[in-house]
This record gives sequence, structure tokens and C-alpha cells, in this order.
Amino acid sequence: MTAGSYSHKYLFDFAKRVMVSLGVSDPDSESFANVLIAADLRGIASHGVARLSRYVDGIRSGKINPRAHPSVLVSAPTISVISGENGLGQVAATFAVEQAIEKARASGVGLSFVRNSNHFGIAGYYAMKPLSEDMIGVCMTNARPLVVHTFSRRAVLGTNPISLAAPTGWRYPFVLDMATSVITSGRVEVYERLSREMPVGWCVDADGEPAVDPAFVLDTIRSRRQGGLLPLGGDKEELGGHKGYGLAMLVDILSGVLSGAAFGLDVGSPDSPSHNVGHFIAALNIDMIMPIDEFRLRMSRLIEMLKSSPRQAGAGRIYIHGEKEFEEAQKRAIEGIPLPEKVVKTLVSIGESVGVPFEAG
Repeated sequence: MTAGSYSHKYLFDFAKRVMVSLGVSDPDSESFANVLIAADLRGIASHGVARLSRYVDGIRSGKINPRAHPSVLVSAPTISVISGENGLGQVAATFAVEQAIEKARASGVGLSFVRNSNHFGIAGYYAMKPLSEDMIGVCMTNARPLVVHTFSRRAVLGTNPISLAAPTGWRYPFVLDMATSVITSGRVEVYERLSREMPVGWCVDADGEPAVDPAFVLDTIRSRRQGGLLPLGGDKEELGGHKGYGLAMLVDILSGVLSGAAFGLDVGSPDSPSHNVGHFIAALNIDMIMPIDEFRLRMSRLIEMLKSSPRQAGAGRIYIHGEKEFEEAQKRAIEGIPLPEKVVKTLVSIGESVGVPFEAG
């Protein structure tokens, strides 16, 4: 069993069939698989099929309800408050962004607040959904405590990603999709699968000293011992670590506190029957503010200012957020998605356990 490249269609079908075998409906399994494969196509291996076991284990342990259907708790002209009913986060967030788009069509803006959900994959997937309607999309989610905030030794906040997608008149839309930590736990998992040490400055141990062994860090955050990942800017104020800390708080306020979900140390608490993750998703109808063609022109002008600026010595290119991922997706759609040996073994094992064979290359 070795590493290899796999068609995105094959991986999509496999992930969908695994979910169906576990009791997830066909449409919801499709929504789930779409998010995982979008991550792999865009080169975000930390959130693709390598994470499939996380959801399989969640369903088997009873932490995730495979038959859950999102429900609207509050509906106002611009706001939806939604319960994910402890189902797959991908299903709840897909429903939530559809609600936000529908309200933005009528009112100019749609805001969805989701409680009682689970990990939903890449935030950028949902932020990009409104692009098809010539809208701006925004997505945030809180997460289990992994990040050691400024001057602390204990992880209280999650990696709490922020994503914003906006249409342009340029080659690609603008898509910001970032954690508010230096690194995500999924990236640590990638280093662990590759048996590689991590750079200094990503994580710290219980004493606040640099931690570079990914297996040690993963064990630390899973057991909720002191230590963990660092916020954007690092562990001090000199390089703006307090700003990354503040961004993570912003996400937890909108996604956790305001949505009615868990927040801080309570997200994914071992003492709770559910993870109760919260999401915040917004859609902004540009055409109610200015003509979409004018907005596209203005965005393209801004991008041109950035792309045409003088480059540093040795720099071959200035990128716009999302550009690398769109190019990678085009490449992988043709050449396939590369999977390391450890991921292939995991997928084979999952397939054997649910009766959905994974054909290893």
C-alpha cells in the first residue's frame, strides 16, 4: 500500500458512500463529500479525505447524529438562527449559507447563526457559495480549544477561521480563508503523517517553550493538557500575537456566544454529549449597494494595484488570496489528488470497516 494520486470523482464517491453506509442520507452525504473534496482539490490536505476518520469516529461514538436535519429556530428578514441538531457540520453550514443567500436576495444581507453543530471542513467553501449569486460571502466558526492566547499557557480558544469571498472582474474571485492561529491542528496532523518536525514558532509546550514534535503536540491538545498552538503573530505582543488572539475572540463572539453555541473551553468538552460548535455565515447582496459591474471593476483595479507593485528581490510573483488554490484545483482536477501512504492506509481501513472498498493505487 503506497502513496498515489486519485481522481477527485473517485474520492468524492468513496466519501459519500462511507457516509451513506453510516446512515447519512444521500443528499447530506453528497453535501459532506463536496466539502472534503473541495479542500483536497484546493490543496488543503488538512481538511480533505485525510480527515474522514474524524467524522466516522464521531458518528460511531454517538457524538455526531448521522440522521440530523438542521432546523430554523428564529427567522427574521435578515437573520436565521439555526440548530444543526448535532449533525455533520457540513450539512448544517450548507443549509445555513443557503438561508443567508435567500435572505440577502430579498433584504440585501443575510446572516445565519448556527448552534449545536460540528466541525464543518474549510470555511472558504461556504464563503464562496454566494459568489454564484454575485454576492460577498463571509464565514466563521469556533472550534475546540487548541490555541494558547497571549501570556497564557493554556489553550482556551480554537483555531477559529475567518473566510471572505468576493467577486471580481479578474481571473479569479478574491477568497481569504485563514485560521486565526499560526497553524491549524490539521496542518500538525499533516506533519505527523509525514513524520516531519514542525518549525519553531507554531506550537508551545506546557512551559511555553517551542514544541516541534507533531505527535507530542497532537497528544497535548487531544488530552487538553497545557500548551498548544499559537495565535497569529506568535506568543508575545512584539509581532502582534495579541491581534491573532483578538481575531479568535471576534470569531468566538459571533459564532459561539451570539449563536447560542458553546464557546471557549466548553466547545467539544469531554463532559458534554455533543461538541456544540457554532458558525456565523453572511451573504451581502452587492447589487443593492452598487451595480455589480461597477464593483467588479473596482475590485479588479484594487487587484491590479497589488499585482503591479514592485516585488522584493527573488520574488517571482505577488499572489492574491485564493489564487494559488484556484490554480491548484485546476491542476488536481486533471492530474488527481495526491495522498500519502498513511492516508491511503486509513481510507482502506475505513472502507473495510463499513463495507465500502477503497482501491489503493
